[in-house]
Amino acid sequence: MTDFRVGFGYDSHRFAPYRPLVIGGIVIPYELGLAAHSDGDVLIHAVCDALLGAAGLRDIGTYFPDNDPTWKNADSTILLAKVVGLITEKGWKVNNLDCTLILEKPKMKPHVELIINRLAELLRMESDRVAVKAKTNEKMGFTGAGEGIAATAAVTIVRS
Repeated sequence: MTDFRVGFGYDSHRFAPYRPLVIGGIVIPYELGLAAHSDGDVLIHAVCDALLGAAGLRDIGTYFPDNDPTWKNADSTILLAKVVGLITEKGWKVNNLDCTLILEKPKMKPHVELIINRLAELLRMESDRVAVKAKTNEKMGFTGAGEGIAATAAVTIVRS
């Protein structure tokens, strides 16, 4: 029997002016970015928490606290690389990743393939092991009102 674990991550950020919109390590053309201490990459933050949880580690804020100036405007792909390093040190590797973005705008269909390929590259895995979906919230809640974006991520990790 293969030793594997499952992790789940969630993150959300409100929109903010004068910031680039970064999702899954890709800059998305849009008039608003996301408010955050780092670059606000809501998808990568959810992936980080999913990986950390699966490996039995603490949450993303433990490793990259928002009161530490080191992470001010940090590129979230660097955070993800550090998280991959942490789970690798514990003897794990990512088996697959399934993500959902919850947002009304911008439309993500033109960007999904780029995001999949970027996440696969960052996680050192084949792109057919990464799924990214985008859903609206049917005008309900903060995402439905266009106030921000939420993301979920589910991962399986296996002993390396």
